Amino acid sequence: MWMRTQRMRREWRRRMRTDSGMTTSEYAVGTIAACAFAAVLYKVVTSGPVSDALQSLIARALNAQF
Repeated sequence: MWMRTQRMRREWRRRMRTDSGMTTSEYAVGTIAACAFAAVLYKVVTSGPVSDALQSLIARALNAQF
C-alpha cells in the first residue's frame, strides 16, 4: 500500500512538471477572440442608448447631495 502511494505521488509530480501549456496557435486564437470581444464591447458602450444612459448615470452621481 505504501509503495503504491509513493508511486502515485511520483507520477503526479512527473505530470505536473511537463509543459502542457498553450501553443502559439492557441495564443493567436485567444488574442483574436479577446480583440473581437473588445471591439463588440466598444461598439455597445459607444452606441447611442448606452452612451446616454452612462452620461445620465454620471450626471446623477456628480449632482448627488450628501
